[in-house]
Amino acid sequence: MYQSYFGLTEAPFSIAPDPRYLYMSQRHQEALAHLLYGVHGRGGFVLLTGEVGAGKTTICRCLLEQIPESCDVAYIFNPKLTVGELLSTICVEFGIAYPSGNASVKVFVDCINTYLLDAHARGRHTVLIIDEAQNLSAEVLEQMRLLTNLETNERKLLQIILIGQPELALMLERPELRQLSQRVVARYHLGPLSKPEVAAYVRHRLEISGARRQLFPVGLMGRVYRLSGGVPRVINVLCDRSLLGTYVQGKERVDRATLAQAAREVFHQAQRRSLQLRPRRYACINRFGLSARRRQQARQGPEQREREPRQRLRP
Repeated sequence: MYQSYFGLTEAPFSIAPDPRYLYMSQRHQEALAHLLYGVHGRGGFVLLTGEVGAGKTTICRCLLEQIPESCDVAYIFNPKLTVGELLSTICVEFGIAYPSGNASVKVFVDCINTYLLDAHARGRHTVLIIDEAQNLSAEVLEQMRLLTNLETNERKLLQIILIGQPELALMLERPELRQLSQRVVARYHLGPLSKPEVAAYVRHRLEISGARRQLFPVGLMGRVYRLSGGVPRVINVLCDRSLLGTYVQGKERVDRATLAQAAREVFHQAQRRSLQLRPRRYACINRFGLSARRRQQARQGPEQREREPRQRLRP
């Protein structure tokens, strides 16, 4: 809506995981390096965790653009599946043939193992990437471990990259998953952006979208950092709403008042604050009203206190 008004070629703060907009902070560089290590490694598991909106999926999309020609990759982004469903999905993603209507886990595993042996014989490297892996059950994770049992003297024939929220790392600490945890050859937790990185992140996305002037004053970047906590997705939503508000008001760039209004709309601060204060306000009225009444009664004589109920009954 506001792209032409600000002279932009496209929306700079879309929440879609477009690798072109990936800002390579030091944390993101390290995260990508861990994933590339997994692609070029000798098998096992690689683990990437991060909070919601930290940029894990965007990094994964960037990884997919750098996959070597010698690698065959399957990318699964909806892993809330049973063991059989996940194995069949793996077969579909790698193009592995299996009997029609098959529901046997053993048949799926045999087909996958045959494929891995053939790929290894042809000099191919097989990588399975599972996004949102915190949704995997312990049973499915154990089956993933069993898939990595196929190996030669030099390497395992299947590399698995697990990407998910911090709950995934907690799952792997369970005693029943200790064998899988021991096979994780690289781990990285992607944290939020720092205050200087938030300013660079906003500037980077505006430049990619064709901005020719400064739409967010430098003085507002500290406020954007505090409001967003350095989480890229939250920054995107907040900045997008700020640009929309600036456009509606016919202003040249985002100011503090527009950013504050955008924050109230994005985080529903006004409504939440109202809900939080209302019970407290009523409690104060009740408490102080009751105290005042007791003080008034203390000043009254016995006869006045006896007459008071009768007075309240009058219409």
